[in-house]
Amino acid sequence: MLTKPDSLLAYINDATGLRLPDGHFIDGGFRAPRSGRSMQSEDPGRGEAFADFARGNADDVADAVENSRKAFALWRRTPPAERGRILARTAELIRRNSERLAITECLDSGKPISEARGDVSGAARTFEYYAGACDKLEGSTFPLPSDYVGYSQFEPVGVTAHIIPWNFPISTAARGMAPALAAGCTVVAKPAEQTPFTALLLAELLFEAGLPAGVCNVVTGTGIEVGAPLVSNTGIDHVTFTGSVTTGASVMRACAENVTRSVMELGGKSPVVVLDDCDFDGTVTNVAGAIFEHAGQICSAGSRLVIEAGIHDRFVEALGRKAKAISLGHGLRSPDMGPVNSAMQQEKIAGFLDRARERGAEFISGGKASSDPETGKGYFIEPTIVANRPAEDELVQEEIFGPVLTVQKADNYEHALQLANCTRFGLVAGVFTGNFTRAHQLARDIDAGQVYINEYFAGGIEVPFGGNKQSGFGREKGLEGLKSYCKVKSIAARIG
Repeated sequence: MLTKPDSLLAYINDATGLRLPDGHFIDGGFRAPRSGRSMQSEDPGRGEAFADFARGNADDVADAVENSRKAFALWRRTPPAERGRILARTAELIRRNSERLAITECLDSGKPISEARGDVSGAARTFEYYAGACDKLEGSTFPLPSDYVGYSQFEPVGVTAHIIPWNFPISTAARGMAPALAAGCTVVAKPAEQTPFTALLLAELLFEAGLPAGVCNVVTGTGIEVGAPLVSNTGIDHVTFTGSVTTGASVMRACAENVTRSVMELGGKSPVVVLDDCDFDGTVTNVAGAIFEHAGQICSAGSRLVIEAGIHDRFVEALGRKAKAISLGHGLRSPDMGPVNSAMQQEKIAGFLDRARERGAEFISGGKASSDPETGKGYFIEPTIVANRPAEDELVQEEIFGPVLTVQKADNYEHALQLANCTRFGLVAGVFTGNFTRAHQLARDIDAGQVYINEYFAGGIEVPFGGNKQSGFGREKGLEGLKSYCKVKSIAARIG
């Protein structure tokens, strides 16, 4: 257990206590980048760099892919039960190193330490879940005539590339790496340049758990210098991408050139549909959590409140009070809400708010950029709620990726459903009502990959996750996520 010193400032000024990785992780160890260049990673809570990391390029990518392709020949033949034992040991090592990982994630991403600890715990659970699935991948038999036998079997797709976003670095890395490894694939991961460290630490723990060298490689650097050559490399058999629609479309074009399989988890503008008969207090708490957790920097954040008119005024007033009571601060001080990830992200969100103000939008709470009240530093946005906006408004239609909730007032149930489906996104939705018939009707009719009923972010690694429309395609998590890294082979034989 890593112990934090009494002084926050002393701790974050001495990140060496975390033993942060130095170099890419390739072939079972840390390796200096071919170019010898490095980059700095910022602590968003202070707006200052706290550590250096390797700045890779296409040569580093080529090394990692070639290394993983060689390792694939061994790993695909490793008995499933042994793969499971290695993943189970990885889960144990993540738990044993949980505080080091959580503090690293907090400093790198800015999220409150409590949320970072939850992410680390979730990563351990992910490896635990897929450890149990390794030897459960069973094919089917086909009902052919008696003179024939037919069956199918799952095979690993090969070398998989993972483009990891900055909002949930260890969580997203785990939900891609674990099922890929469970299926018998090898991994080359590229974490976001804003948050490189926990993916590197995860690869190191996998190797410590017994994963053969080369089965999991991590190359750090920018999207242009590392991400682009990775997804276009002809040695890659599958790409898992999490990020924006624009970048996702670029990745898909690169995949198309080589006819490479892909899973795309893109943007969201998820509605939280609140009907008049909901559990009022519990729903207020859920709606606040849906948008203000990790400062709203969640693809599946509940960024649109679609609420029936009967409780609109009272509900929005209560929600505004809750938003105004949220404390801001550096993640290591355990605030209610931490910073956004970067100056660029802060500027982007502030731009949405300024334009809304120019259009005459009413702000129930927040609406401005801010800083850590204790230090005056960091990249913060006030918890913001914007009063009823029309369906065509920019705040309704565009993914802001910050702590900004836009209210949409619904005349009735039918209007609420119409508003819920009014964007080009379809990642998740929340439904809050005491009428389970209505709840399941909404779950049926809302165009989204996942629907939460009476608890936002319900479920866990067991529940498949992914989007419809411009929120992407393919599924992660659950057994569906495991199948994403498999190809099906069918065998038919005449025996009579």
